[in-house]
Order: sequence, then structure tokens, then C-alpha cells
Amino acid sequence: MICFVVLCALSIVQSAAFDERQPNIIYILSDDLGHADVGFTGGRIKTPNLDKLAKEGVILKQHYVQPICSPTRSALMSGRYPIHTGFQHSVIHPGEPWGLHLDETIIPQVLKEYNYSTHAVGKWHLGMHTWSYTPAHRGFDDFFGYYLGSQDYNTHIRGGGYDLRDDYWTKKGKFVDDVRYDLKGQYSTELYTQRMVDLISDKKAQKNPFFIYMAYQNVHAPHMVPQRYIDQYSTHIKDGQEKTFAAMVSAMDEGIGNITAALEAAGLADNTVIVFSSDNGANVGCVSHVTASNYPYRGGKRSIYEGGIRSPSFVWAGSRLAPATSNALIHVTDWLPTFWGLASLQGTLKPNNPIKTKSLDGVNQWQTISENKASERTEILLNIDPYPLGSRHPLPTYGIIWKEWKLILGSGGPPDGWYPAPSLNEVDRACHRPVNGYVELYNIELDPYEHKNVSDRYPHLVKKLTHKLMAYNATAVPPGNTKHDPASSPKNFNHTWMPWMEDGEEVGENLRKNFWEMEEYNWVQIEVEELPDPCYQVVNNDVDI
Repeated sequence: MICFVVLCALSIVQSAAFDERQPNIIYILSDDLGHADVGFTGGRIKTPNLDKLAKEGVILKQHYVQPICSPTRSALMSGRYPIHTGFQHSVIHPGEPWGLHLDETIIPQVLKEYNYSTHAVGKWHLGMHTWSYTPAHRGFDDFFGYYLGSQDYNTHIRGGGYDLRDDYWTKKGKFVDDVRYDLKGQYSTELYTQRMVDLISDKKAQKNPFFIYMAYQNVHAPHMVPQRYIDQYSTHIKDGQEKTFAAMVSAMDEGIGNITAALEAAGLADNTVIVFSSDNGANVGCVSHVTASNYPYRGGKRSIYEGGIRSPSFVWAGSRLAPATSNALIHVTDWLPTFWGLASLQGTLKPNNPIKTKSLDGVNQWQTISENKASERTEILLNIDPYPLGSRHPLPTYGIIWKEWKLILGSGGPPDGWYPAPSLNEVDRACHRPVNGYVELYNIELDPYEHKNVSDRYPHLVKKLTHKLMAYNATAVPPGNTKHDPASSPKNFNHTWMPWMEDGEEVGENLRKNFWEMEEYNWVQIEVEELPDPCYQVVNNDVDI
């Protein structure tokens, strides 16, 4: 039996009101963007529009996401850690019949109870095997984008299937899935930006507030961009692939500039909140030619070192927010309750209907962001994945942050190195296999770049944080991953990716992943004193903290 908690707005919000008007909310999510890939963090790539918004808003220095795509998106939408939604182990691959469970209440469903119009643009990647898992059936009024995790930016094809669509509901309540074959050959970033501009322009004459989830494809592979963006870097960057990557960032930045210009033109900027972040760190290490960077942070995409999970992020709200930098702990799960608080004017408005949601892991951070008040959050569960992710990740991953301390049990990566700007191509970017089990403890306030493992010096902290992991692990649900279903082949649907199962149809046992076939490491089930000696192997441990 599924246990729901009915949460009224008052139970998740704080007292300070944003304004007497409900704000419009735009969440812009970049894909695989590194900490050093934007100007407002000191990066080398030209991002004047992002930099302007960040300078005028609140830069979030400790905004954490998950180390890879689908888990971050599930946490954002549900306000719940991946261990509670079945997304703790890898991502949804094409043709796999699973997604974010339908009994999860997500952001657009909450905001619609406060009379918001809701729109999604860009990448979904939270399930598509039945129509009920697609965004227009999950609270969004419409969706323009692609269901899968990646594709060609121009042909909109992956694995032999086309995937670019306009989903919406007619005034008579009929659902329409309009596959946009006519847009083949047009660069996706420009298409998504134009849809955003059109949506905003249409809102000028409407009274109700809106929520737009803008999930850009940039800068996920394959790296592709129109030549006019590359030309900006003809002298600044020499390496051809790095130049293409930088141009992709610039294409997204230009799009964000067009979005903010549309808000100004429509007279909506003064009552709009914009949140920007990446879904995980840059893809560094374990790839043949790296074009991105999280430097000076350690690691990158797929790792729970800071470079994989500390996202370049900010909140902009025009004159409503004084420029500032926040060092508060903020996690991607916090946005659902934060947006809930904004939509309800911090509890002064009641929803049209009671909102049922499972217990949230996120907290309302608006007072922390707008008034620099202390956050309710003192810890973040980074992940608990008891199963290795193949030969490159031969150990499981357990990680938690508590105050200034960060504990990793098992494998923090790879990648597990420090990767400067890609122009320094002599840097070793090989995949380093971790030792067969270890404990890493870092003081990320004094050592944010994770050079000094101090686990042998503070065994009481290792034990304390291990017990916290044990408590979280007791609440985990099994991973939702399934095997590939041959029936999903685009060949069965005119070479187009389409839902291939009926709503309510059970996934066959032959498609369920048998995790018992994989070796499970139950690090968090044993006392710290019983951890084997290899767990205390440390690196770069010659400087006191």
C-alpha cells in the first residue's frame, strides 16, 4: 500500500511573502554544464547573458544536484531523493519501460492547484513507455521537445528514431501528439528558445501566473552548433572540438538573453523568478577528448565528488532580489517546496484541491535565498547505490554531506581527478579505478576541492555519518531500472520514438532487471569499526585540516 501525506501549503512554507502577486516561475536546466564553463563562476567561455542575470541575482555557491541526468530530473520534479523514487542507479535508456512513478506528485501538478499555466520545453527523460509517463499527462499543459536523453541536434534522431514533438490538449480536452517532422534540420537550441519566446509573448494578455520548465539540450553530446557561434572563438580558442563546445554554451546563453528580452517586452520581468542550474557536472575523464571543465572542483559527471554534483546556479528575480552570494546548502529537491511556497504566497493562498504528495526530502529555501536567513537544511544525501555501474564504476556509491563534512563510502568516481580547462590537453584524463573499498571524509568548507582525505583522523565523524546513511538506506525503494524492450523499436512506428505500451500494462518479468545477479556491497549495514583495513587507504593526506 502506498502511503501519502497530505500537505497543506502552510506546512511546507515559511512566513515571508514574495509579493502580493503570485510570481511567474521559469526553471532553466542546462545539460552536462561544468562549473568552469560559464563566466559567472570565473570560467573561460563567453556567457554575458547568464553573467548579467547571476550578477543581478543570488549566486548559489553550494547548489547540489545528482551526478547524472534522470536522477536529477526526478529529484527536481518530485522533491524527493532518488532512493525514494527508484532513480538511484543510472538513467533511463532508450526502450526501457520505466520512469518516474505515476504516484509521485510533481511540480506542475502542485502549481496548477494555484491556477498556474504550466509548460515544458526541451528534454524530458523521465519515462515514455506509456503516454501517462509523458509530460503533457503529468500536469504540463503542453510540451515541445524530446522524450529521450539525447539526440542529434539537427536531425532530432537517436537510434534510428525521430523524437521531436508538440504535445498539447485541445479546448475540448483531446490530447494531441504532433510529431514535428517539418523541423528536421533545424538546430534544437534555437527551436526551444523560440518556443520560450512565443510562450512568454502569449502570456502578456493573460492574468494567471505561469511556470515554464526549460530543459536545454546543450551541452550534452553530440557536440553540434551552427558555424556562426563557432566564429566567436576563432582567436580565443585554438582546439577545434573545444571551440565547438564553447560555441554550444554561447548558443544557449544567447537563447537565455532572448528569453529575458521577451520577458521585458511583455512587461513580465518584474514579477518573474528565474532559476538556472545544470543537471550534473561536466563530462570529464573516461572520454576520448574532453571539452569541458569543473576545475578546480574534483571529478565530474557520474561521480559524487564536487565537480559532479555542485552545479553552477543562481536565482534571478529582478528588483525583488538584492544581488548576493549564498553559501547555504541547497539541493535540487528543494525547488518543489520552494515553488510551492511562492505559488501559495508563503501559505496565504489555499490550493483549489488538497495536494497529496509523498513525504518530501526538499525544504522551502525562499527566505534563505531572499533574506539570507539560515536554511533548514543541514545535510544532503548524495546517493545510495549499492550496485556497481560496470567496469568503470566497480564499486557501489554512498555519499552524504552533513554541515561542512562529506563522507563517501565505496566509490566516489570515476572520474576522480582534477581537470583544468581543456586547452591544457596534456592533463591525464584516464579513468582511474578506485581501490577495492575505501572511506573518504572531507571538510568541504576548508577543502572544497577534496584534496585531503581525513577519514583516519576523525573516525567518530565517519561513524556518525555512516549511521546517517544507514538510516536513509532503511527508507530506500528498489531501483526502477528495467531491461530494453525490443517492442519499443522505432521501426514499429514509422522510425519514430513512440510510447509502445498501454497505460496500466504491467512490465513483464523478463524485462525486470535482476539486481540479485549483481554483487551488492552493503557498506552501510556494518559498523565503522568493522570496516576492513583497505577502507582506510587514503590519498594526499599529508596536510592537516
